Amino acid sequence: MTINVPKSKKLILFDGVCNLCNNSVQYVIKHDKKNMFLFAPLQSKIGEEIIQAYNIDTSKIDSILLYTPEKGINHKSTAALKIAHQLGFPRNLMGIFFIIPPFIRNWIYDYVAKNRYKWYGKKEACMIPTPELKSKFLG
Repeated sequence: MTINVPKSKKLILFDGVCNLCNNSVQYVIKHDKKNMFLFAPLQSKIGEEIIQAYNIDTSKIDSILLYTPEKGINHKSTAALKIAHQLGFPRNLMGIFFIIPPFIRNWIYDYVAKNRYKWYGKKEACMIPTPELKSKFLG
């Protein structure tokens, strides 16, 4: 399997129908001053390829994945914190939460993820990027 992500980029896979996830993607785009992130919905072809390649159980991990060509996959709170760390000050201060053991961070993450549709709503279809942003999205 070939995942076409340049070595200098990181791919954020997100739930394309989740309002919280879509708003988070918009936030990352706005603050990605180094232009290092690409995006794809979990429901896309590349999302499905990565899910299969890394044998990810989407019933347990269904909201955010961070794929880096050299390092593979991060998920849940680790993915969110690694993304925040790359967005510069003050967002990079979120890295302090790495001192919290993953089982605690992921319990909180899972609680939010489980309730995200109820709290933030859900779209009928994945978001369609504007022409200006199209180059940041992989299909």
